[in-house]
Amino acid sequence: MPTRLGQGIGLAVCLAVAAMVSVQTGVSLAVPVIHDYGALSTSSLRLCWAALALLLFVRPPVHRYGPAEWQAALILGAGMAVMSLAFFLAIERLPQHLTVALEFCGPLAVAALGARGRRALAWPLLAAAGIGLLVSGDAHAAGGVDPVGIAFALLAAAGWGVYIVMMKKVGHAFPGLQGLAVSLVVAALLSLPFAAVEAGTVLFPGRQLLYTAGLAVLVPLVPYVLESIALRRMPAASFGVLMSLEPAIGAMSGWILLSQGMSLGQMLGTGLVVAASVGVVRAAKGPLIKSS
Repeated sequence: MPTRLGQGIGLAVCLAVAAMVSVQTGVSLAVPVIHDYGALSTSSLRLCWAALALLLFVRPPVHRYGPAEWQAALILGAGMAVMSLAFFLAIERLPQHLTVALEFCGPLAVAALGARGRRALAWPLLAAAGIGLLVSGDAHAAGGVDPVGIAFALLAAAGWGVYIVMMKKVGHAFPGLQGLAVSLVVAALLSLPFAAVEAGTVLFPGRQLLYTAGLAVLVPLVPYVLESIALRRMPAASFGVLMSLEPAIGAMSGWILLSQGMSLGQMLGTGLVVAASVGVVRAAKGPLIKSS
């Protein structure tokens, strides 16, 4: 029994790490697509593909839902749309390591609010110090830091916070994956007007449709499946600690796929963000839920 339990947790850890790698790889691969076609249309089409795939798989009985279910789905969908659009607008202007670290402020804030005791306040301060090192390093690089990009990353963080809070309510209001499927459809519909305005048309290029379909597989479809399996094999708090590796994996993905280097100070800053994430999750005893 102990051997089987250890193997189950080991598999769960591998699945969780694979999910994070899938997310951050998808973010890195989205950067050239964003540069060629635009952040808003790329983000929106990715949401549309993900919503279509989940809608066909789940087939939610939308005619049976009451006002409470629709309200929860609408709020979650709005949060998802803001999170996705703002994140892609940020990644268009900022390096991946900085964008991911700033967006991580959303779940950190939610976890910190759920923690008890004065010691819990130290973790947000540690994360702030780490982000300060990241911003400082990029500010001294060629071109400096785009303040608009920082604003969009923080807006994405707020969207992620709403996503975490509402996912719990939607999970209780809907059976299975129905709530996620309906909320993704809401997010896709809310984002489409922004995509159409950016592109000047609703007839998007075939290559962009193909690229965004692939991006939708990398995130959120594959990560969601991997995380669902992982959460069945390990405690939620342990899962949340693993999710704290997200900024480091994002920095590594940006370095490997986008040649976005980091100074020693920025590496230290990333480490502080990861340490703060681990600390705040352990203090709150809860998970950090996947984004973007």
